[in-house]
Parts: sequence; C-alpha cells; structure tokens
Amino acid sequence: MSKNKKQGQKLPLWVSQNFLTSHRTIIKLLGRTTIGIHDHVLEIGPGKGHITRLLVDKCRKVTAVEIDARLYDKLLEKFKGTENLHLYHQDFLQWRLPASGAYKVFANIPFCHTTAILRKLTESRNPPTEAWLVMEKSAAKRFMGKPRETLRSLLLKPLFDLDIAYYFQREDFHPKPGVDVVLIHLKKKTQPDISPAQWRHYERFVANALQGGGAGLGRMFSKRQLSRAFREATIHGFVFGEILYVQWLCLFRCYCKHVLRIRE
Repeated sequence: MSKNKKQGQKLPLWVSQNFLTSHRTIIKLLGRTTIGIHDHVLEIGPGKGHITRLLVDKCRKVTAVEIDARLYDKLLEKFKGTENLHLYHQDFLQWRLPASGAYKVFANIPFCHTTAILRKLTESRNPPTEAWLVMEKSAAKRFMGKPRETLRSLLLKPLFDLDIAYYFQREDFHPKPGVDVVLIHLKKKTQPDISPAQWRHYERFVANALQGGGAGLGRMFSKRQLSRAFREATIHGFVFGEILYVQWLCLFRCYCKHVLRIRE
C-alpha cells in the first residue's frame, strides 16, 4: 500500500454514511459488475473497509479515498502490507481523478453529495469506463430520466448508458436508511451521441429548451422550424414531459441544421 500524506480535513457534519456490512451482500453486488483481475478500481469513502477487502482480492489495483481521519487510520492498520491498495486521506470532491488510463468505480457514496460526486466523475477529462454507485432510488431515477427527462439526465445520456443493477433492502445497511436505495450502473459509450465539437451547443440547447416547461423551445425555433423539428422527431400531440431522449437528440440536430446552420 502506497504511503500518502494526509490531506483530509476535520470530518464535516454532512459526511454520514449508511454502511454495507454484509459480506454476502457485497459479494452479490460485485457479481453484478464486470470488475475483474486486470482492473483499476476507485472506491469513494471506503469507511470500515468491508467493500475494500473484497476489491483488493479481486482487482489489479484499488484506489480508495477516505475523508474521515479516524477511519483512514484504521484502514491503514487493517490493510498494512496490501500492495495493490493506494489509500488517500482526502475529500473526494477535492481529490484529483486519474489523469490517464482506464479505471472503474465502485462506491457506497454519501447521499447528500450524490449529484456533486456524479458530476465530478462524468464531467472529468478522463471519466471511468464504468461506475457502480449506491444511491437513493429517487436520485437514480432522476439521472435516468424517469418519469421524464431532466437537465442532468439529458447531459448524462449522450455519454453514458444507465441502468439499475440492484435494489437493496433497507436492512442491508447500518444504520438503516429512511429511503429506498439502489445500485446504479453507468457505462461510458464507445461513441458518444454528441460530438465534442457540438457539446457546448448541446448544453446550451437543453438548458434553454427546458425553461418554462417547453416555452424555451418556442424561443429557439420559429413556428415553422419547430413544426418541422417535431415532424422529424416524430413528436405528435406535443406534451413537454413526454419527450423521449432520442427525440431530444433529433430536436437538437434539427436546431443545428435549421437554426445554427451547423452540419455534422
């Protein structure tokens, strides 16, 4: 295990986690992943090391980032001499992700920082090839665009496929959470749906389009252009909350072609 200078700070009040302690449950979860012997896996908030123990036995390299000084010290002692574990005492939101090389993520994250952690992972220059994150079911559904697409789901889906890999029982955790919890799986697309050259246009498009429950679309297109875009996107009887992701892609491409005059 590499030696790392402690750079974490005093544990903030927001860091409260519901720990997975069942060896059997963790084995079941890892069995739902593609994590294997050749992988570098990042664990966010290893806590008491229950997941870490199984990861170091399964992977080529494990990088674990723990903010709690007390837990970090216990992890150092517990995994003393474990050569394929690199343990850091830092706030993950301030920690630098790997600048190069493929890696995967498996983590039971603090629910109150779900969005910030997800954005850090997915918006980095070197995002993970796959990630499995324990989070509130309601948050996972929002990121997946259910029951309707959101700004966050529309910014995730061009780059990642998302699905729910596991539904937990509340008794799987200690302490028991007051909400339903799932394991969400994100897989980086080999070919993104939006090219890097058009990404900034796409970001602005969805942000503006979502304003005012659909009124934003009317401001970006002329009436004739919008009618044509709806036809090309096969949107009939326009109901804003029912526009599918593939239809949003089509609307954006119509916007580029007929409004911005950008050709792919």
